[in-house]
Amino acid sequence: MEALSYRPRNAGHDYYGRGTYLITLVVSGRERLLSHFVPDLGRKEEPSHKGDPGRKEEPSHQSPLALTPLGEAVQEAWLQTPAHACTHGNKVAVHACVCMPDHFHGVIEVLEPMERSLGDIMQAFKASCTSWWQQQQGLPSSCNRPISADCSSERAPTWLREKAALHYNEGALIRSMSKKQRQEYYTFVARQQRPLFDDNYDDTVCLDERHRQAMIAYVHDNPRRAQLRRLLPDYMRRCLHVQIGGRSYGAFGNLFLLRWPRKVQVMCHRRHPVSRQPYEETDDYARERSEWEAAVMAGGTVIVTPGISRGEQQMKNECIERGYPLIHLQAAPIGPYWKPEKKRFEACVSGSLLILAPWDLDAMGDVGHVPSDSDYSRFHNLNTLAAELCTFEGEAKIKKK
Repeated sequence: MEALSYRPRNAGHDYYGRGTYLITLVVSGRERLLSHFVPDLGRKEEPSHKGDPGRKEEPSHQSPLALTPLGEAVQEAWLQTPAHACTHGNKVAVHACVCMPDHFHGVIEVLEPMERSLGDIMQAFKASCTSWWQQQQGLPSSCNRPISADCSSERAPTWLREKAALHYNEGALIRSMSKKQRQEYYTFVARQQRPLFDDNYDDTVCLDERHRQAMIAYVHDNPRRAQLRRLLPDYMRRCLHVQIGGRSYGAFGNLFLLRWPRKVQVMCHRRHPVSRQPYEETDDYARERSEWEAAVMAGGTVIVTPGISRGEQQMKNECIERGYPLIHLQAAPIGPYWKPEKKRFEACVSGSLLILAPWDLDAMGDVGHVPSDSDYSRFHNLNTLAAELCTFEGEAKIKKK
């Protein structure tokens, strides 16, 4: 059985009370065990497991993914979660799930306050998936495997051999280990004896009904989004370190936009410097916006903005909605698995968007004696970077780190 270990996104949240959560589990080592992409979306792929009555193929027009037998077992275990939780007096409902090749998304709702926490429920789900995976390989589940089978090697640490000498079974052993001990243990046992999923998992707490519907839609849309990233690599490119004019950025989207002949910065004050009206309500803003739109419609022009003030946000949103070329700067970093929300994702699909996130934003210094890591200085420094990008004429260099 796997040990309970997870990293809640909201440390002060009550994980025993009512709530809805988007759960993400990652297969250990990012192994692609749960599903695979159908090569030809125009026709249904012939199953490679003829005679296996347990396998159910999804029609290709419904999903670009085909589940492996393990993926089907994980999906079934998720659907059985309410019944399993009910045996312990906990009432939950599951609303959606998807088995991506190397990770799992699911939406779960806690209907009544529980004696067990969300972490306990997720631990039971993960342990069930691991046991099925091991049994299909002809191995006893972890909780039934003698410890001595893993501790006979001279490579086993002393503390583990001492525990084995006390005749603990592996289930009790794993649950009694610290995270550091488990990591050490997993380095010398066979992969088949390690948990199917990573110890930690990610949970996003639902804020309201609209957020809940967005969570469910995200789960259902995940296969299509992943397939688009595979089919449109130039438009959906993720680069962790791109060197542009001596600065390093994380990037997602169409890098070719950096080579467009004309880049125009959209920068607006929050208030007009003379009238003090909200700037987006002034005649000056209306005139500038007309000029930006005219430049885009004339061709060869890409808008560059962090979209901070209300006026900048309006122009940024117009670019995204109408498909105008846009380079959008953001303060949030772009990591190995980062991806944009739906509207910006769809703009990337069309090739009209590049998202840049500077790695050393806080190192640019204070603005007006305001600390560099404050929103005020970050926003001003992002606009400074936008101005630099508009004069950039070199070639972006992609660095591998």
